[in-house]
Amino acid sequence: MTTGIRLIVGLGNPGPEYDATRHNAGFWLADQVARDLSAQFSIEKSFFSSVAKARVQGDAVIIAKPMTFMNRSGQATGALMRFYKLVPEQVLVLHDELDLLPGDAKLKQGGGHAGHNGLRDIQSQLGSAAFWRLRIGIGHPRTLGLNQQVVGFVLNPPRREDTLKIESALDRCRAVVPALIEGRFEQAISQLHSGNGS
Repeated sequence: MTTGIRLIVGLGNPGPEYDATRHNAGFWLADQVARDLSAQFSIEKSFFSSVAKARVQGDAVIIAKPMTFMNRSGQATGALMRFYKLVPEQVLVLHDELDLLPGDAKLKQGGGHAGHNGLRDIQSQLGSAAFWRLRIGIGHPRTLGLNQQVVGFVLNPPRREDTLKIESALDRCRAVVPALIEGRFEQAISQLHSGNGS
């Protein structure tokens, strides 16, 4: 049973002081997807999340922003997946990616966590790496020529020119969400990846 995506989890840190930071790129995309699906977020304590519920062609689609910190993202993801009786293959995680340049985005299923604390916790809580990941490039301080530690880098806002590139990547990500909900994964991958490095 592999239908399309039913649970979309944007990763970030809660609180206004983190809103504009690179590590919250997953939250930025989750907000845009919820708007596209005319869904409103509200805090659901039992899911440790801010949750928005939409219906797409009769199917429920849940968008969540965990209100735990990044390294506990699996708590919310696991609770939602179990409650809605989903399998990892129906879960899409939106997250910032140091290994991709600002403006790039990649979609993949499975794989390691590459040191991303949010992914590491989700993998551990779900007991599986088979969930989908939408990786939003934020660049790495080294590749961007910045003399900054990674921790400081992800917890700061991007430079203006990088912000514009990230916004353009988010637009391309939003455009493939309908295909993901319908289970047209190959089409979504080819559409998204064709816009990289442009």
